Amino acid sequence: MSTPSKPNLEDEQAMYAPFFGTLGVTAAMIFTAAGSAYGTAKSGTGIASMAVARPDLVMKAIIPVVMAGIVAIYGLVVAVIVSGKVQPGGPEYTVNSGFSQFGGGLVCGLCGLGAGYAIGIAGDAGVRALSQQPRMFVGMILILIFAEVLGLYGMIVALIMGAT
Repeated sequence: MSTPSKPNLEDEQAMYAPFFGTLGVTAAMIFTAAGSAYGTAKSGTGIASMAVARPDLVMKAIIPVVMAGIVAIYGLVVAVIVSGKVQPGGPEYTVNSGFSQFGGGLVCGLCGLGAGYAIGIAGDAGVRALSQQPRMFVGMILILIFAEVLGLYGMIVALIMGAT
């Protein structure tokens, strides 16, 4: 009588595996878009209040809005790449692949959400400070770059995780 062997989870085939891959695509898009929207709205209100006193600085102050928009592009890149790898469940697309792509999408989305939130708060305070002292421009840009790179790190990790 033979003993049953333990199932190898890496080779486990299930019909629900593509659900998790698609959920990763969804998480990447939803959370990065939410972070981008928050960053745009928060920075935009700072620009609007700053523009009353210093309309000459509006074009310099638009940078946080552009940087917040880039966060959504990170999610779009991950979503397009991962969605191209999602297949029907079977030997080529296992549960491991689905969970890996779900985790990658979640990493990208949540990092993008945090980056958008940070860009919004730093951008709002930065453009208000810029209206008071125009020499604050370089400091504002550096802070925004550090906030933006959080989303970039999430995209890199998501591409590594979703490459399976």
